[in-house]
Amino acid sequence: MKTKHLLLSAFFLICLFSCNNNDDEDLDLVTVAKPEFVSKSQFRKMVDIKSPESIKQSGKIYAYGNYIFVNDLDRGVHIIDNQNPSNPQAIKFIKIPANEDISIKNNYLYADSATDLLVFDISNINNIQLVERLEDVFNIYDYRVPIEAVATDYGDFDWENDIIIGWELKKEKRENVDELIFVDRMFNDAVMAASVESAVGVGGSLARFQIVGTYLYTVGSYSMTVFNIQNLSNPVLEKTQHAGWNIETMFAANDYLYLGSTNGMYIYDLVNPASPEYVSDFTHWEGCDPVVVDGDYAYLTLRGGNLCGQLESVLEVIDISDKTQPTLAKRYTLENPYGLGIKGDMLFVCDGSAGLKLFDRETPVNLNLVRTIENIQATDVIPLPNSLVMIGDNTLYQYKYLENNISFLSSYKLN
Repeated sequence: MKTKHLLLSAFFLICLFSCNNNDDEDLDLVTVAKPEFVSKSQFRKMVDIKSPESIKQSGKIYAYGNYIFVNDLDRGVHIIDNQNPSNPQAIKFIKIPANEDISIKNNYLYADSATDLLVFDISNINNIQLVERLEDVFNIYDYRVPIEAVATDYGDFDWENDIIIGWELKKEKRENVDELIFVDRMFNDAVMAASVESAVGVGGSLARFQIVGTYLYTVGSYSMTVFNIQNLSNPVLEKTQHAGWNIETMFAANDYLYLGSTNGMYIYDLVNPASPEYVSDFTHWEGCDPVVVDGDYAYLTLRGGNLCGQLESVLEVIDISDKTQPTLAKRYTLENPYGLGIKGDMLFVCDGSAGLKLFDRETPVNLNLVRTIENIQATDVIPLPNSLVMIGDNTLYQYKYLENNISFLSSYKLN
């Protein structure tokens, strides 16, 4: 019922604005996005296990055993054999439409596919099998309206039975562009708000999936979904709960979940792992916000500009020794930060086009920039036990650890 009220309100405003101005002189030529979509039944037949192919847009990275898994945004997962980090090799591509995140435990790979959760058996990497699909377990999915679009035209798209798999951009004359932008964004927001000792792999700081014990935790823009994975091949949806607002990332440490949002960090305890409980939050200005935790301190990067906010980009050090009252300990200026990771006393920060930055943690709060690896695009990083893995601009980089430094091992172009 709430969904219908929100949509009807949005359509009413659209009609109201469209009726106010009919003169040709009020028409502006704008970019309109129209969804390319298929029925859910068609969508669910699109999963496939394929030979290696070029990546189109690299997303998040995940490490498991001797393999690195690279998300190809909305297309699926590339599998890289990394037994020899100096010479990695692509071996498989799992085609998963509308995929953004994965997590792996004991050779079972969990992946989102729009509103569904998929389970793959990867025990035989040469014979990967889809073994389970939980349908419509996620309230919403990120169907990524192109940033170039001033307006959207959903036409005969059926929100209940169709899935958006792409967009067509067209130039069209529309009335009152400023009003149109306001109404269109409000309509999209209304739709989004209404939809509502084992071997475990390691994800980067941009991850939205985390496995802790026998539970898989996933977050969307405002909700957390909990799955019981005691039976790895047959996960059970435990619950979906409100998690905060504009949630982008999740990090697990010491029986707590730390959710990074565009306006802060939320802390949840796992005293009852089936039902994470809110503890506190730390708020800051608007900015894209991954988080990692080590001991009593959390490290957050805030990327300003564009869709992430209008303020400066920084690295924040948050004292979380008292989980009920996290406090800002120190702030460092950056240029264009994305993911980050910790290995011993070193903090690695992906600073976008400004490269990979290495900070020596003289203390958890006092950071000393010891090196910047320039002339690369740095997006996300995973500090593995024996090597550092980083991705940026469709290239996988690997480095060997040195004392207070790293040395180049390899780069692998994914396209």
